[in-house]
Amino acid sequence: MKIAYISAGAAGRYCGACLHDNTLAAELHRQGADILLVPTYTPLRTDEPSASGSRVFFGGVNVFLQQHSALFRHTPWFLDSLLDSPKLLEWLSARSAGMDVSKLGALTVSTLAGRKGRQRKEIAKLIRWLAGDVRPDVVHLSNVMLAGMAPAVREELRVPIVCTLSGEDIFLEQLSEPHYSQARALLKQQAQYIDRFVALNRYFADFMADYLEVDRGKIEVIPHGLNLSGHHRRQPREIAAEITVGYFARVAMEKGLHILADAFCLLANRADMPPLRLHVAGYMSSGDRPYFEQVTRRLTEAGLADRFEYHGELDRAGKIAFLQSLDVMSVPTVYHESKGISVLEGMASGVPMVLPSHGTFPELIERSGGGLLCDPLDPRSLADKLAELIRDPALAMECGRRGHELIHGEHSAALMARRHRALYERVLGERAGGQGSAIGGRESKDGEEEAAGMLRKP
Repeated sequence: MKIAYISAGAAGRYCGACLHDNTLAAELHRQGADILLVPTYTPLRTDEPSASGSRVFFGGVNVFLQQHSALFRHTPWFLDSLLDSPKLLEWLSARSAGMDVSKLGALTVSTLAGRKGRQRKEIAKLIRWLAGDVRPDVVHLSNVMLAGMAPAVREELRVPIVCTLSGEDIFLEQLSEPHYSQARALLKQQAQYIDRFVALNRYFADFMADYLEVDRGKIEVIPHGLNLSGHHRRQPREIAAEITVGYFARVAMEKGLHILADAFCLLANRADMPPLRLHVAGYMSSGDRPYFEQVTRRLTEAGLADRFEYHGELDRAGKIAFLQSLDVMSVPTVYHESKGISVLEGMASGVPMVLPSHGTFPELIERSGGGLLCDPLDPRSLADKLAELIRDPALAMECGRRGHELIHGEHSAALMARRHRALYERVLGERAGGQGSAIGGRESKDGEEEAAGMLRKP
């Protein structure tokens, strides 16, 4: 069985989806699977050795130029390859201030339209390479925003398609009309070409079954698995010691650092609290720097600047050391989290959690007992739950122990890879037995005509 795993790069930053894809591909390879991890848009950036190939398809520069200029939809492929250079894409990504999603509606609709979109040449390149050089038995898409290529894969390669669900709704819900409605309609249409979806938890499986209007039975729940090397259980500090409250995630408004900062200000004013520090780590784009400065200004005005430290973006060794240094951790996301990989990493090191009661977090805390839930978007509720763990070291230790046990028992990379191999074998068996979904003929033609019509709309 040969697997082509097509993954979307995140413009030079560490991203949970890229970390997931790389960990899965590396472990599948270690277990003997014949797998190619194929980057699209930009090279993948991870904090572990890269398992991806060097060639980038759907290079971000070409995709952008083909959207905005008819000339680049007809340039020779060898010229396009110069713009797909990984070094060029990495250089441009490093200078990007982050994308304004509200301005990406037309591009999103075009890519979801597949071969009827303005990036049809990019699909042709990918299909020719897959059909001629790779000849996979299964194609796995890393997120449903890549579903525009699914009809071409189905019709030209005639192999099963698996697709991971990876928080795509957060992006889509920021689009404005008419592109939002067009993108949603195209997603539902292209989802019919996919044999199986994979969600990392029950919450997102249920949510996306409704969002995409697909049978819930087509969505398999396979929890994210970590490379657990180095993630030993941290040693709790003495009761009287200074307490470190931690945040490990991308520094951005949607991740909720400002909520944690406000909660920290409330905690610091409580007479029953020991000395406290707030330590933060994670990627920050230049576009998010004003937000970060606003958060730090809030802490400074509260007289807490000397108790706050930003550790920046961390490599794997630095990440594990940072997590091991925390007494309690929170990532109080504004949106409903679909993955929570940084939280899983914290739990792998035995750090007790306080998390908002939305998204995947209630399910995770129920399964693990690895922390407490607070009211979403409420700094006071977050402060109360943090105080509960700080005042009760035995409770904090028990939460840390239980979270550590869940991650090491059910969230290993090895188990994640075995579950994916079983899924691939199942969809191949269904296809061989004639049970896989088949879309073609007039239905396929109607779908392409509908996509073309959407592109003509204002």
